[in-house]
Amino acid sequence: MAQHQLPPKWEGMARVELQGPKAEQVWPLLEDFFGLDKWFPTLATCLPVEGKSGQPGCVRYCAGFKTPVDDKYYKGTDRHHQVNWTKQKLLSIDEDEMVFSYSIVEGNVGFNSYVSTVKVVPKDNGCEIEWRYEVEPVKGWKPEDLDCFIGSGLQVMAERMVEALDQLETSISIL
Repeated sequence: MAQHQLPPKWEGMARVELQGPKAEQVWPLLEDFFGLDKWFPTLATCLPVEGKSGQPGCVRYCAGFKTPVDDKYYKGTDRHHQVNWTKQKLLSIDEDEMVFSYSIVEGNVGFNSYVSTVKVVPKDNGCEIEWRYEVEPVKGWKPEDLDCFIGSGLQVMAERMVEALDQLETSISIL
């Protein structure tokens, strides 16, 4: 009897450097597991489903995001008008190391066996955010589509975080 082998998982990483903000300033923004919609572009909704934010096992519902393949592959179809959504479960978190891992446990974008690790790394003039992922090949996607989705999303997240921290610093200095 022949064994059917699954194709290898796609693995990738995006990273972005933030000039100015320290890792200790950026980490609280990322560790708010139920607050992803404040930072991730096109994400309309991020709601708690179960558990307490930041506690392993908690689950968030994320919806309303656009992916690089929405227009490319689904234009003119019913799928093109469908709202993208996922449920994501926090697997682990280490506040001292400023890192957490989560998986997608349900959704309609075809991410099966998806696991990500997000880490904030201190640097001399700020910090860096690393977002590593692995996932089974996604129907209708190419690995570079996923790299683009995560990389461009992380870039916008970093910009929004720097802006929010700058505004906070300005507000504090006015007081």
